[in-house]
Amino acid sequence: MSDEPQPQQPNQGWAPREPQAAGEGKTKKPKRPRRTGWRRLIPTWRIALSTCVIGVLLLIGGFFLGYHLVQIPAANALATKQSNVYLYADGSVLARDGEVNRESVGLARISEDAQHAVLAAEDRDFYTESAIDPMAMVRAGWNTATGQGKQSGSTITQQYVKNYYLAQEQTVTRKVKEFFISIKLDREKSKNDILEGYLNTSFFGRGAYGIQAAAQAYYGIDAKDLTPAQGAYLASLLNAPSQYDVVAHPENKPAVEARWNYVLDGMVDKGWLTAAERAGTKFPTPKETTVSTSMSGQRGYLVNIIKDYLAKNDIVAEEELDRGGYRITTTLHKDKQDAFVKAVDDKLMSRLDQKDRKVDTYVRAGGASVDPKTGKVVAMYNGIDYVKQYTPNAVRRDFQVGSTFKPFVFASAVANGSRTQDGRLIRPGTIYDGTSERPVEGWSGSRYAPENEDHHDYGDVTVSEATDKSINAVYAQMAVDVGSDKVKQTAIDLGLSPDTPELVPSPSIALGVAHASPLDMAEAYATLANHGRHGTYTFVEKVLKDGKHEVELPGRHEEQVVSREAADTTTSVLRSVVQNGTATAAQTAGRPAAGKTGTAEEDKAAWFAGYTPELATVVAVMGQDPVTAAHKPLYGAMGLERINGGGAPAEIWGQYTRNALKGEPVTAFDLQLQAGANITESPSAGSSDEPGPGEKSGSEQPGDTSTRDDEDSDTGTPDRTGGGSTPPGGSETGAPPTDGPTTAPGPSGDDSSNGGTTEGGGGDSTGAGGGDGDGDSDTGVIGGLPTPPRRQ
Repeated sequence: MSDEPQPQQPNQGWAPREPQAAGEGKTKKPKRPRRTGWRRLIPTWRIALSTCVIGVLLLIGGFFLGYHLVQIPAANALATKQSNVYLYADGSVLARDGEVNRESVGLARISEDAQHAVLAAEDRDFYTESAIDPMAMVRAGWNTATGQGKQSGSTITQQYVKNYYLAQEQTVTRKVKEFFISIKLDREKSKNDILEGYLNTSFFGRGAYGIQAAAQAYYGIDAKDLTPAQGAYLASLLNAPSQYDVVAHPENKPAVEARWNYVLDGMVDKGWLTAAERAGTKFPTPKETTVSTSMSGQRGYLVNIIKDYLAKNDIVAEEELDRGGYRITTTLHKDKQDAFVKAVDDKLMSRLDQKDRKVDTYVRAGGASVDPKTGKVVAMYNGIDYVKQYTPNAVRRDFQVGSTFKPFVFASAVANGSRTQDGRLIRPGTIYDGTSERPVEGWSGSRYAPENEDHHDYGDVTVSEATDKSINAVYAQMAVDVGSDKVKQTAIDLGLSPDTPELVPSPSIALGVAHASPLDMAEAYATLANHGRHGTYTFVEKVLKDGKHEVELPGRHEEQVVSREAADTTTSVLRSVVQNGTATAAQTAGRPAAGKTGTAEEDKAAWFAGYTPELATVVAVMGQDPVTAAHKPLYGAMGLERINGGGAPAEIWGQYTRNALKGEPVTAFDLQLQAGANITESPSAGSSDEPGPGEKSGSEQPGDTSTRDDEDSDTGTPDRTGGGSTPPGGSETGAPPTDGPTTAPGPSGDDSSNGGTTEGGGGDSTGAGGGDGDGDSDTGVIGGLPTPPRRQ
């Protein structure tokens, strides 16, 4: 055997290693391959974990830092609250307000029912939850961000902190302070103490801070005597204090009742009210407000309307305004305001005999006056006295407007180039069949045949004559010819709110079943006076906070909503109503005037809406029971057989307009009329009953209630002249005599016509005929559509 080393065969899977240097350890591990491409953007688990840990530590540190830095401040004492000063446009003082109406009471002096109602409305888990509710805050933030409306996510503790310690501004800083103060307060005070503080600092409307003041303001009782129903109503007010006052805003009652039911249902769910007690609960209508004499006369109405305007337009929040310190210059003119009050007193209130005629106790009046060129509201009439009658009649939306709506139908016809069923262009001289109860042609719904006042048949009449005499049969047909959906849109474009009650596309829309306010109608008529250009109305010229900080006001936006020819041709037709039709009493203004009368069903409201080139004004006389608030007919009021738009409303309008414009130059209307405005066009021989271009075929649309006709003027054969008072394409010259109308019938002696017989309004969508739900109408039904009751 050889001593030489034998060659060794290498084993598979290993190779001889290089000699290791001195001090060299084990072999190096292979390097991790570098990330490339999109993988470089993904953090490793180590980075992600580190970030989360650091984030949590920062949040915890931030929380403890904020908790120690934010201290519970002293209360924002409302004893330092200032008054608000409201000024007329000339700088003279209109009113002052700002008194703090509060009486703090202990929790023992607040009924448990009222306490539970507030908890059911605002924070049902108040006694078991923490001071803050993160999930509710996230949910509210999400709903706000996604356009579902601004929402609060605050607990009662947070709301109390905001009311008592902080200001009302919606800032991140305030919310952060509110967060930490709420946590501290929850540790330092009992739940009962916090609830007591909340109930004593919350604002309930009517200037009432705290539930004791609210109980007195709305029900004239102490907080300890509040019933579940009353407590639920006061709790509902916390959601929208002024808007949910059903006395000031009867049109909002459905929304208020929904909120009230929500509160009561919550009380049942939490075991605070039995189902049997809940079933027997009726809505507790609050009493009329009582206010200091500083708000007497028109002042209180005007101040509240301006407050609502500032809040709705996000100029000054209601809570901030009630804290005081604002100097508000309004658009109201003192001389015009005084002239409006005097005209109502002279032509209406002084003629009432409330001792011997019960119906005279029902009489209410409302009106608004707007500068057509600027949209500024220069005067309003809301009632005899804010201290005696709380509801502001100039802005209420619960009475039918009657035939003051008819000009919107004609304006829509001209604006849309509409034609009759047999293809004739609708113009002032277009001939229509004015036969009472003639079925409307081309309407895809059930048979609809509105009657004229006293069932009078007029035969063939021009559109102008039909407007002078306010013939229902003509205008119901015209609404179908145009398209009732287009008529509705025109009314909205001119100035009516899209939310106007009973503003439903159907033939009855032409007869004024909609419930608009005098201010709404004044804005729409101002658009006609402004040649079809609409600009939103305004009450406010300037707002100063603490006498030095000017609050930004929204800019005025104006646009051409209907063509000038449509607006001006409508004006020419309405000129004829004043000169030859149902509104001759308006000639007492002594100026060129255009307007339309209107009377609601059963004489529950009478209207006159009119304008000169300088001023658009609407006057309404309404019937309302002072005890039950139910709408009432005005038959026999003022000792007259009927009340209609051509009587007291037109007379008030004439006197007010004359005095409001006293000293200003008399100007004529500058009109650009529709081509062929004075051409009289008779029906063609082979007129068709097939639907025209206005209405689409289909099922009957809802809301088809019908109204009675307007003033029944003298009968006779139409003169076929078109009735236009102004030659096409030209300007009017001259003015009516300043001494008064050639015929100015009014409410004197035994003259029951009172400037023309009564116009008809219309039933509401329930077929009740009055729009107020009294149920005292004899309305019948023909073909599924309510028909107007006959005069009794």
